[in-house]
Amino acid sequence: MALTNTAINNAKPAEKPYKLYDSDGLFLQVTPAGGKWWRFKYRFDNKEKLLSLGTYPEVSLKQAREKRDDARKQIANDNIDPSKSRQKAKLEKEISQANSFELVAREWWQSYMKNKAESHKDKVIRRFELYLFPWIGNQPIAEITAPQLLQSIKRIEALNKLETAHRTLQTAGQVFRYAVQTGRAERDISHDLKGALPARATKHMAAFTDPKDVASLLRAIDGFTGTLTVQCALKLAPLVFVRPSELRQAKWNDINLETGEWKFVVSKTNTNHLVPLSKQAIKILEEIKPLSGHREYVFPGGHSPLKPMSEAAINAALKRMGYDTQNEITGHGFRAMARTILHEQLNMDPHVIEHQLAHTVPDTLGSAYNRTRFIEQRKLMMQKWADYLDQLKFTGEDK
Repeated sequence: MALTNTAINNAKPAEKPYKLYDSDGLFLQVTPAGGKWWRFKYRFDNKEKLLSLGTYPEVSLKQAREKRDDARKQIANDNIDPSKSRQKAKLEKEISQANSFELVAREWWQSYMKNKAESHKDKVIRRFELYLFPWIGNQPIAEITAPQLLQSIKRIEALNKLETAHRTLQTAGQVFRYAVQTGRAERDISHDLKGALPARATKHMAAFTDPKDVASLLRAIDGFTGTLTVQCALKLAPLVFVRPSELRQAKWNDINLETGEWKFVVSKTNTNHLVPLSKQAIKILEEIKPLSGHREYVFPGGHSPLKPMSEAAINAALKRMGYDTQNEITGHGFRAMARTILHEQLNMDPHVIEHQLAHTVPDTLGSAYNRTRFIEQRKLMMQKWADYLDQLKFTGEDK
């Protein structure tokens, strides 16, 4: 006799578990604790087996019968063991969850970004958290399609953040390539989206390349009345023309004033770099050494001397001096300034300049970047550059 909802509701717990039978192998097991468990008994390969179908009332009598019927069809039509089928589905779900876009992206981020600057690492993961994870983060990375990825990227473009859209698509591609390398995706679908976004406008860092403008800037820097830390950082910036993050995070352990060398690891490329220090640069470092020489950072932060100077400090100082950091000069612009004038005014070899900028410069032998390459030429160039800036500052003339 088939079960009824009334019989199920009236079933009370006993000292030992007991069963209420329905039909075609379905029964309800009542436990001493009062639990009511649906079970399906069946035979497969001449062996008797049990399949759990959930608990009552979460799974109703009608739903239990539907689950039983589905299992019977698997056995009769497809010769599939329902228990093995469930185990396989559970395993596939666990694998899919372990290979979700978000988990793979965070794994890539931890590995690839290990030696990158903290500010850069934060920007990358924040873009994922804002623009990708909410929409495709839970999906298995191997199942994400190019149109799905593009839909997320287009949301960024709709916010009028084209540059961010390009950067997010680029880093998403790195995640997909990482998934391919680790056997969790077949291919990088971001390749299919080439040309899907409008081209981004080329934006150069604001920089002075006219010697007369540079002369005025150098005199303004000399007259800056901010803290000694920012004064010295401003004076040193055009002499060494490193990236702003490298300047503000300069460490005394990396600097040898006796040999006139500053050695550090370029955060952007994770390569060793060497900056020959001119006499003028050494003088500036000697000026600030009594203030910070006993600490880690050459240019300590204003709020905490245990941390480096704020990344906004240089640009803030330039603004206080009356400069437009969007269109005239930025902390990063000292690099473009040196690159242009060294070549056009001082006739320096572009290869030597690029090497001093820590740019990868392919050569005929395919040699990798070497921080000591052209070192003698670079030492001469850096001193000549410092002397040239002094000449500009004091005479306003570049010849």
